[in-house]
Order: sequence, then C-alpha cells, then structure tokens
Amino acid sequence: MTTTEPDLDRQLSLGTAAARNLATTTKTRPQMQGITPRWLLKMLPWVEAAGGAYRVNRRLTYTVGDGRVSFTNVGADVRVVPQELAELALLRGFDDEDTLTALADRFVQHEYAPGEVIVAHGSPLDEVVLVAHGKVAKVAPGEYADEITLGTMADGDHFGDEMLSGINRNWPFTAKAVTPVIVLKLRSDAFTDLNGRSEAMRQHVQDALALGDVPQNAKGEAEIGMSSGHDGEPILPGTFADYETSPREYELAVAQTVLRVHTRVTDLYNGPMNQLDEQIRLTVEALRERQEHDMINNREFGLLHNADLTSRFQTRSGPPTPDDMDELVSRRRKTKFFLAHPRAIAAFGRECTKRRLYPEGTVVDGKPVTAWRGVPLLPCDKIPITDAGTSSILAMRTGEDDNGVIGLHQTGLPDEYQPGLNVRFQGINDQAVASYLVSAYYSAAVLVPDALGVLENVEIAR
Repeated sequence: MTTTEPDLDRQLSLGTAAARNLATTTKTRPQMQGITPRWLLKMLPWVEAAGGAYRVNRRLTYTVGDGRVSFTNVGADVRVVPQELAELALLRGFDDEDTLTALADRFVQHEYAPGEVIVAHGSPLDEVVLVAHGKVAKVAPGEYADEITLGTMADGDHFGDEMLSGINRNWPFTAKAVTPVIVLKLRSDAFTDLNGRSEAMRQHVQDALALGDVPQNAKGEAEIGMSSGHDGEPILPGTFADYETSPREYELAVAQTVLRVHTRVTDLYNGPMNQLDEQIRLTVEALRERQEHDMINNREFGLLHNADLTSRFQTRSGPPTPDDMDELVSRRRKTKFFLAHPRAIAAFGRECTKRRLYPEGTVVDGKPVTAWRGVPLLPCDKIPITDAGTSSILAMRTGEDDNGVIGLHQTGLPDEYQPGLNVRFQGINDQAVASYLVSAYYSAAVLVPDALGVLENVEIAR
C-alpha cells in the first residue's frame, strides 16, 4: 500500500471569507463619539413657552449699578473705556461721553506684586480702584485678632466708588494683591475738580444718592411696609408690592439643520436597521449637544453670561478648594446641583485629597456622581476652558416654585419628534435626494438673580 503525504498548502475546510457570504453579520447601531451625558438638559425643569416667549416678572428693584468695567491697553499702558465708567453705582445711566472721557483720563495706573497692599484697613477712603488685571483679596481683622477673608476680586471689578458720594469714611478692609495686579485709581481731589466743572455729573450723582434713600430690603427690592410687636390700636402702615415696569422676556432660540438622505438608500438598504431613523437619531443627538452648548455659552440667554454680577465669585487661591465650594453653595437656598468641566471636577478632587478629605458621592438618575455637601457635582464639557487654563463652576437652584433656573421650550410642534424638536419633510429633488428640516427650539431663564452662582477663574492645571 502506498501512503500519500498530506499537502500542507491545500485548503482543508471552508474559509471564513466564503462562509461570511452565507452568514448574517452581527452589527451595532451607528456609533457617535460626540454624545455626552448632557446633565444640564436632564436636570433643568422644562417650562412651556407658549407663543415662543417667556416673561419674567419681578418686584421693583433699586439697584443702581454693580457692573464690571472694561479696559484697553497699548503695550503696558492700560486705560479704562470711558463709557464703562457708567457701571459704577452712582454713575449708572450717565451718558455724557465728554465728561466720562475726562473722568477716564484722571485715572492713574498702579502695579502691585503678590502680597503688596493696595489699600489699608482704617485709612481714609479717598479713591476709586478699578482692577484691570490680576486677583485681589479683601481681608479684615477678625473678632479673635486673626485675619479673615471677605472676598476676592478680579479683572473688571472695582471698589471704593462710595468716594463719589462725598461722604468721609475709612476703608473697612485691606485689599492685597494675590497675583501680579494692575489697577487704575481715581483720587478724590481729581473727581471733585471734574464734578465742580460738570453740572450734568453733579446733578446725576445727587439724583442717584436720593434714590438710595428709597426704602429697600436687603436684596434691593422696594420695601413692603409693615408693623409688628405693637400694642393697642396704632395706625398700620399702608403698602403694596411694586413691580418692574419693563420685565425681561426670553424668546426661544432655534438650532436647525437640513438632513439629506438619498431615496435609493432608504429603499434598498433598510434591513435590519432603518436608515432614515438612524440618520435622524444621530442628527438629533448633534442638535441636543448644540442646545446644551448654547444654554451655557450664548450671550443672550446662556447661563455663564446671565449670572448676576453679585452672584459671581472668585477662587481664594486659584484651584477650586472646599472653601470655594462652600462659598458658592452658601449664597443660595436649596442648591440643586453644581455643573463643572470634568477637568475642574478633577482639580477639586486633587484639592480635597491634599486636605485628606474624601467627599461622599451620590446617585443621580441611576448613575454615581461626585458630590459636595450632598449637592451633586455634575460634569459638562460645554463649559469653556480658557487659554490660561481656567474654567468656571456653576451652582443653581431650579424650578418655578423655588424661583430658580428653568429651561424653556414649546411642545406640540408640527411633526414633533421630541419635546421642543420636530422633523419636517421638505421634499425630493431632481437627484432623488429627500430633505428633512430638523429644528430644536429652546432657551433658559433665571427667575431671580441668586438662583444662579458662578465660581470664576478656576485654575485646573495647577
């Protein structure tokens, strides 16, 4: 018998390439890397904005200015923008550009190294100080012979504008440079000289001071008169709750795109997955990502730009520390959640670790998340990071019943696909391509100023 050696180069079984032609491939739905948790859209209560607009009525307030000022520079020389001086409390609404320009020319630039004193506690309050660049800490003597920190200021902040009223007083705090600082100072004699020459400015300051005598509560709202703790039959004060005469209205914004799908694709390649459904799903995901980005960054209604200036805070040392987070959460009741860039959350974790603090987490929507003082700290990559490596952390109270932050949309749209989002068939062109208009309508509203707080200039790279 003759034995034949096996041919090692000869195929002995059916190959995988041929077998694949008879098999059904296991496949996934189309994947998309740009999908994020979108915590802001999940956590905000959504309110119906019938007619495409939402009006926020508030009690009348007498706040006469507490804004930030802007600067220009040529090389190392810094100058305040004259029109921005109308952000000072007693100059709010003053629009005489020649006088404002003359006032801006009287500010003198000063520079300070870290640790140097800009103004000293107890010295005469005889100048207005504008912070053009850097970070300044306000400190004062404590009750137990120690030094306490009252707050931190940064670019665009100002202090000492009480000097414009002409009242003699001393500085209630010491202002120290935390980083290299550039400030512009206006001495009282320079202002007095200009004020004596400008009848318009003198009258405006007098009117602003008179407005400060109107009864107000701690929030600057028109006071509601009442009496308590009395005996007998005294005459009770009459009162009413006054309203703002020009309340703000939020109009719904829109994000749109035209989805195009060839009819050959939807006719022939719809199994096992519907091609049109998958195209719409991915397009809607992209629109929702843009929606969350706009609700944080849009200059008209975005939360970063609509936070009240009195609800913006600076970090004490740069990175987000437990002290900074305590300051942020203590400025409002019923803080619902924090919102921060993932890198800012990591920076906060490092600061906690330095202090040997290990915050307990919590569960939101079935997912474990970081928390501080029981308040969830939720990630959001739509919060920008500057070139200097700083970001912001938001804290908010939500809901109409709590005078908080709300999302706005309108439901019941024609061809509605999701609440506040519709997909409308536009037709088929001569190239057999079908078009669908995909639109999302949305906005956000802050019902009262203290509902939203922002911790600014948070260093995340240290």
